[in-house]
Amino acid sequence: MSAKTDTEVIIDGKVLTVSGNESAEYLQKVAAYINNKINEYKKMDSFKRQSPDKQNMLIQLNMADDYFKAKNQIELLEQDLKTKENEIYDLKHELIATQMKLDKTAKSVKELQDELNENSKQIIRLETELKENKK
Repeated sequence: MSAKTDTEVIIDGKVLTVSGNESAEYLQKVAAYINNKINEYKKMDSFKRQSPDKQNMLIQLNMADDYFKAKNQIELLEQDLKTKENEIYDLKHELIATQMKLDKTAKSVKELQDELNENSKQIIRLETELKENKK
């Protein structure tokens, strides 16, 4: 477990000291995300008319929505990854089986080629004998 990090961040114009097991850069990145959400909402007139409690609630709901959408996306990507890993596994086994068939076929072709060569030699010998016997 990494050491606890204390760092000062600015959120909504207020300096806060936050602590966490993550790096200071990460904590600054989280603060920047929160500030972006706050600034995004502050641009909306309907948001400005809400009470501070309701504003905070809307921002929290929006960030929770972002979280659950990201989490869902991760789950979908993990399922897709698992499917692709299974497909790769199946393809590797199919490739091995095909390679084994290819090796077997190549061996058969070699044996048949050798047999053809032997038969060709036999034909030549027999033709030579036949010519010699005709003389």
